[in-house]
Amino acid sequence: MMRKIKLIWDFRGEAAAKTAEHHDVHLNEYLEEEKITLEKTGFEIINDMHAIAFIVVEEKDMIKYRDILKPHRGEVF
Repeated sequence: MMRKIKLIWDFRGEAAAKTAEHHDVHLNEYLEEEKITLEKTGFEIINDMHAIAFIVVEEKDMIKYRDILKPHRGEVF
């Protein structure tokens, strides 16, 4: 079984939730445009001042997506 990596973009401040939600729209537009099917994309509200947008990729593809999309961080999913 291949490990999955969650690539994460952090957004902070009063508009964090809306910004993360909007970033998720752009991530999905990119994936659709490039005809890429990934397991999971989305956004999560951590608290009132912190939200994230993310995509989940296979570990073997992580460097490719990291270099193209420039996430802030990643973690094992």
